[in-house]
Amino acid sequence: MDFPKKRIVVAMSGGVDSSVTAALLQEQGHEVIGMTMQIWDYSSWAEDNPESCGTCCSPDDVHDARRVAEQLGIPFYVVNFEKDFQQEVIDYFCSEYFAGRTPNPCVLCNQVLKFELLLRRAREIEADCLATGHYARLEPGEGGSVLRKGLDESKDQSYFLFTMTGEQRERVLFPLGAMSKDEVRGHAVRFGLTVAEKAESQDICFVPDGDYVRFLEQERGAGRMDGQIVHRTGKVLGTHRGTYR
Repeated sequence: MDFPKKRIVVAMSGGVDSSVTAALLQEQGHEVIGMTMQIWDYSSWAEDNPESCGTCCSPDDVHDARRVAEQLGIPFYVVNFEKDFQQEVIDYFCSEYFAGRTPNPCVLCNQVLKFELLLRRAREIEADCLATGHYARLEPGEGGSVLRKGLDESKDQSYFLFTMTGEQRERVLFPLGAMSKDEVRGHAVRFGLTVAEKAESQDICFVPDGDYVRFLEQERGAGRMDGQIVHRTGKVLGTHRGTYR
């Protein structure tokens, strides 16, 4: 898909998708600028979570994004959203579980960090728009752009983006929305990108081992929160190991 020539910030995660997004837009003649969000204090986080270094948003990912930007010869910046990530995503994640509800932190991360804060940074440097590697599409509709599924339904990510406002949709690009993952991999190989064979990340970035119970207890500084199971008559039926489990 071709776009009018613009100044575009690409949200670079260090993965194949966002790297190919940057390369394709540059190939089309756009002025491309790479930005990566720093959402953790990596110096201490890597020590406490050594298994996380191969997952989304890890120190390795920041390094990979920088290497791709150097390879493409584009400007690259790391923007610090640690405080915002803690307040908007981590605190929400914990509060929802402790309230007996299942959270979706990726939706909130996209809504607040990417399409509010990062888009704001893009506008501060006079970029025309923000591009990401999401598998979703934007099509013209009455009153503005309409969010559509990515053509590769096995990779569709439009459900992460349902909170986007009309104004945000007008300032965002999804260049991969009409492609399959195999096509994207093919472009990565064609461009000779260093991340062409990099594995995909599937886990929640801040719970890389999938043990969200341990994460919740560590984050709230508490051990296991046992409690009673009580019938509405007041009779104690048993005990539980925590309502968040």
